[in-house]
Amino acid sequence: MLATVAGVSHIRRAEPDDRQAIYDVCRLTGDAGQDATDKFDDPLLLGHVYAWPYVRFEPELAFVVADDEGVGGYVLGALDVVSFAARLERDWWPGLRAQYPDGGDYRASDRRLVEMIHRPRSGSAHHAAHPSELHIDLLPRCQGTGAGRQLMSTLLDALRAAGSPGVHLGVDPRNTHACGFYRHLGFDEHRTDRIVTFTLDL
Repeated sequence: MLATVAGVSHIRRAEPDDRQAIYDVCRLTGDAGQDATDKFDDPLLLGHVYAWPYVRFEPELAFVVADDEGVGGYVLGALDVVSFAARLERDWWPGLRAQYPDGGDYRASDRRLVEMIHRPRSGSAHHAAHPSELHIDLLPRCQGTGAGRQLMSTLLDALRAAGSPGVHLGVDPRNTHACGFYRHLGFDEHRTDRIVTFTLDL
């Protein structure tokens, strides 16, 4: 089902043909909401870790906002992060580990993501009550249009329909705009020195 946004945009499920656009959005928002193009030598690494595996393995929880210029943002979810992590360990990370050898000669920022490919993060204390996870990113042209709220509503409705009791996500504390957005939507905030985790009961 399509949802109108600002008259010219719509929300729809992500499709295989959206792959390049989703990688681009991930890169263009990958530095605490800002363009990360100059931060990485490999423009695909951010998308490999934070975006495309969600589309590939949980397509029913992957939505984009599209307008006349193409895909301008997305929201991506995993119903249960423990099961999702096991699926990635079996079907996603092995191919990338062969492509990006551990200990290779990488720029520091690229190396951090390669290390995540070889040693994925173990998770957070919030998983038990909030087993679902989401990522949302919007290009500047789609910000302030209501697209972010509609993307979130679309995913949260899908998670509820799938039986999820709660969802969480992590935010770079430098991304104050995103933190304010989640607070406004009613998420609870759990702050540490390195990351802000937001949770929402469904």
